[in-house]
Amino acid sequence: MKPSREIRNDFFKFFEERGHRIVPSAPVIPHGDPTLLFTNAGMNQFKDVFLGEGKRDYTRAADTQKCIRVSGKHNDLEEVGRDTYHHTFFEMLGNWSFGDYYKREAIQWAWELLTGVWKLPKKRLWATVFTTDDEAFDLWKEVTDIDPSHILRFGEKENFWEMGDTGPCGPCSEIHMDLTPEGNAPSNLVNADDQRVIEIWNLVFIQNNRNEKGDLEPLPAKHVDTGMGFERVCAALECMSHDFKKPPSNYDTDVFTPLISAISEMSGKSYKAEKDQIAIRVIADHIRALTFAIADGAIPSNEGRGYVLRRILRRAARFGRNLDMHDPFISRLVDVLVQTMGDVFPEIKEQQAHIERIIKSEEEGFNATLDRGLEIFNDIVERMNKTGEKIIPGYDVFKLYDTYGFPLDLTALLARERGLAIDEEGFTKLMTEQRERSRDVKKETGEHSKTIITIDNSLLKPDKFTFTGYANFDSYSRVLHIDQNLLILEQSPFYAEAGGQVGDTGEIQINGETYRVIDTQKKEDVNIHILERPVEIPAGREVTARVDKQRRIDIQRNHSATHLVHEALRQVLGTHVHQQGSLVAPDRLRFDFPHFSKITPEELRDIEQMVNEKIKESITVEDEILQFDEARKISNVKMFFGEKYGDRVRVVFIDEKFSVEFCGGTHVPRTDDIGLFKIVYESSIASGVRRIEAVTGDGIKRYIKEQLKHAEELETDITKKFEETAALQEELAQYTQEKQPQQTRPSLGDIDTSIVDSITQMNIQKAESMVRDRQSIDDELSQAVRDLRKQLTKHKSRATIQHIDNYLEEAVSLNGFKLLTLQLEVNSMDEMKTIGDSVRAKIGSGIGLLGAVVNNKVQLLCVVTDDLIKERKLQAGKIVGEVAKLVDGGGGGRPHLATAGGRNPEKLPKALQEVRKIVEAML
Repeated sequence: MKPSREIRNDFFKFFEERGHRIVPSAPVIPHGDPTLLFTNAGMNQFKDVFLGEGKRDYTRAADTQKCIRVSGKHNDLEEVGRDTYHHTFFEMLGNWSFGDYYKREAIQWAWELLTGVWKLPKKRLWATVFTTDDEAFDLWKEVTDIDPSHILRFGEKENFWEMGDTGPCGPCSEIHMDLTPEGNAPSNLVNADDQRVIEIWNLVFIQNNRNEKGDLEPLPAKHVDTGMGFERVCAALECMSHDFKKPPSNYDTDVFTPLISAISEMSGKSYKAEKDQIAIRVIADHIRALTFAIADGAIPSNEGRGYVLRRILRRAARFGRNLDMHDPFISRLVDVLVQTMGDVFPEIKEQQAHIERIIKSEEEGFNATLDRGLEIFNDIVERMNKTGEKIIPGYDVFKLYDTYGFPLDLTALLARERGLAIDEEGFTKLMTEQRERSRDVKKETGEHSKTIITIDNSLLKPDKFTFTGYANFDSYSRVLHIDQNLLILEQSPFYAEAGGQVGDTGEIQINGETYRVIDTQKKEDVNIHILERPVEIPAGREVTARVDKQRRIDIQRNHSATHLVHEALRQVLGTHVHQQGSLVAPDRLRFDFPHFSKITPEELRDIEQMVNEKIKESITVEDEILQFDEARKISNVKMFFGEKYGDRVRVVFIDEKFSVEFCGGTHVPRTDDIGLFKIVYESSIASGVRRIEAVTGDGIKRYIKEQLKHAEELETDITKKFEETAALQEELAQYTQEKQPQQTRPSLGDIDTSIVDSITQMNIQKAESMVRDRQSIDDELSQAVRDLRKQLTKHKSRATIQHIDNYLEEAVSLNGFKLLTLQLEVNSMDEMKTIGDSVRAKIGSGIGLLGAVVNNKVQLLCVVTDDLIKERKLQAGKIVGEVAKLVDGGGGGRPHLATAGGRNPEKLPKALQEVRKIVEAML
């Protein structure tokens, strides 16, 4: 059997010899394409070429593309493991022609590789073409020696490829292979999704454009886009090596056998045992999808592609239970995959520790609820078996999801194994209701919202525009076009928002009149100046463009600091760190990156210190325009997800051994121009994604001022809490008859406002120290206040119990029994229950309804004596449930004692007044 490594290399060598550029796989996370959760085909990275929006410096290419198909119309998840040829993750071998060769060469070369290099039996190969594609039909007979009876025509569903409802499209020709033992499969098995005759290569001929009316138009340039399933061709060659006597299976190739062996060893289960094969195949497949997705920047979460990963991981964990593996095991398979694929895809080797850490953490979290969730599921099944139901209700499915983290498809899988179905519609309704309840109104961030540019693309001419802002803050220019308040100049120093850096502001002088530029945006590589008010001037008029200089300098400081902090984060936290989002503004910088744990204070100090050391070194910030392929070969260069690069790119160097990044933004000339760097905020913004915010230059002066203001506010708060402590001690003394120890008024030093005048590390530390000292005192006083309140409440509760007889004298008489309602001061429901037991014991025949506000929430308790339960059918649970509705809550319990809660403390007094009406209605 030919090793899979050789098969992949055969493909590369074959097309390289025919003038193809071997290009690297695009990330499996298509950060630049919001229409895709995952890269699901080899053509994704060339989508801009097919749409006419981009170009390459080559016309022939070949690669192996990492693909994941678990969402949308390409969703193979449920088939994975049940058959031997569907996968969540797979490699797509492909070759492309961008307006170069066409059908003749594509068909001829495909046949040569399959039958000449790999020696696949010609009699076992079938070719399909689109119904009306006579050209391809004839070429198969002309340039190959395929059996003419093995050339079949199919319709649009099978043999016409389209990118979407509109856009580039064209007929395709597929190559299928007969893997039956005799090699005499009938033609009706072709395109039948039958593993006995399987598709191994698809040749797409992009020759049309479907317009908005649905009509097909010819394209000015014709392209070739092919895709071959790597795992499938490996399985075909494996099958051939056994003279087709062994059923084909992707899992029998060396792509999967190392993983299968490792799973068998971990579990003690043999892959030869049929009952364990599905579970082993599922796990072997899913670790590949998880590893490659995490290596390319995805993180398991509750939304989007993150939730898809979470589903995959939890599905693998659940199948691990089928193999009696209850402890976390999935992360241990990463090393096996790295050993077999790390040389082809070095990113998984570089990110191995990060991948293992994320998978292990996620699996440990799920394991904590998986076994309990399976118990609940079994209870549901047992209940349904008794009633004869066959569909698990939506509320049960939702409970498994919401409480135990069971994805919908996991519950569906468990149900199918028991011969049951799930109420997906009911689940979806409950999910929608939950989202509506939890939807928060977005807070104002104060950031400038991006202006929607409505200028016609035909008016945008990138070849006639020049950006002069790298070296200048102002320049003379001529007007190319103006539309209301949207101005396009021949050249401009105004930087347009891109790569996280905000757009410039400033002014444009026209005929002696000044117009404010409130933002600068980019469209089709042309900078568009957004004026504060409309202006009417003819094209060709000369103007003066002037950027707000100080604002730009502040932005440059923060942008250069962003490059430094990026590298510092990687050196302190690990090479898995990469930019997932950023903001470079005049007042601050923000940087988002993947990391699965909170950054420690020590790590933050190390990061900050490393950046400030580089600032002190006064390193010259250099930039260079390089060919893309040349630039990407720089050993430590950083490229960013979501950015599309042309044939030439700008590379910014801050010490070529420290920070090298693709970047089109503006920077300081030397690092000491940044002044000083200070991290002011660190947080989590999503599962596995951290955010830091930092300031430089004048931003540090603002930070010091904010710290001093916070210190002043804390002093005011300390004074109030000291006074409250004294008042509580005085009130407590009335109950204890003991003199309470008096709190000593804390001694606070003066707030030194002069430190604002000098931006130094020492003054930052002084300001932070003033806040820290006062915060410590404030925290101590807060705890003292809480302790005193708790003591006081306990004494009041005891006093309440002692005076129950007095309260009962004020109880209302109702139809021969007493009704007592009380609003209490207590610390907990346990204290309420103690008082409730006392009420029930002393009331004789009656009902007690007690209410209190604990931690800003309403707590209710109802007690009913035994005679009323038996003779009047009154129940505490029903009474307290009705009262709870009046305070926006709910609850219930036993007939003699029941509790409830509510969200609206303000409604409690009114609710207690309504108790009599509620009880009367139940009589």
